[in-house]
Amino acid sequence: MCGIVGATSERRISDILLEGLKRLEYRGYDSAGLAVLNANGDIETVRRTGKVQALRDAVGDSPLDGTTGIAHT
Repeated sequence: MCGIVGATSERRISDILLEGLKRLEYRGYDSAGLAVLNANGDIETVRRTGKVQALRDAVGDSPLDGTTGIAHT
């Protein structure tokens, strides 16, 4: 099984997506990833194997700026 969350907001979307993944983690925890549309219209992605915390740590190291995105676990 997997969980998917998508959102659009006026604030940085990666925080919202990570919170959504935290709530969906019971659906699957083999890997997680997110994609964010940045201000230049490019899609930035981050993915990690393991639990959502590994993805959260990776995003914390290099934050994704954007207001629209999608994530999965």
